[in-house]
Amino acid sequence: MLSLPDLVLAKKTQRDKDWPMLSRLVEANYFSNRLKPTPQQVEFWLRELRNPSLLLEVFGRFPEQRAQLLEERPLLRHSQPEELQSCLWEEERLERERDRKYWQPLRAELEQLRRERARTVESD
Repeated sequence: MLSLPDLVLAKKTQRDKDWPMLSRLVEANYFSNRLKPTPQQVEFWLRELRNPSLLLEVFGRFPEQRAQLLEERPLLRHSQPEELQSCLWEEERLERERDRKYWQPLRAELEQLRRERARTVESD
């Protein structure tokens, strides 16, 4: 079983269908806990929210926590919805690229194994 932060991390893939799910998971957590959040929840929201208006809401309520995470998530420096949205798209693009690069050698290895197996089957 995965914790919510681990599940969100696992959903940062190159697949289009994962990103809306990731966003919904974090938003659901925010709406369920925003009245009495723990410091860990606030940090999670600041690290993972993908909705500019919700991020701005969290910025306003928790400026100290926001300041602590500026180096880790530079888009937290922006306070205009349009700027945030552009930064979120770029952040997503970079995450998708990281995922693609991660899987590239593994896919090549699997393809090599498949070819070797096919040759073995053909020679039998």
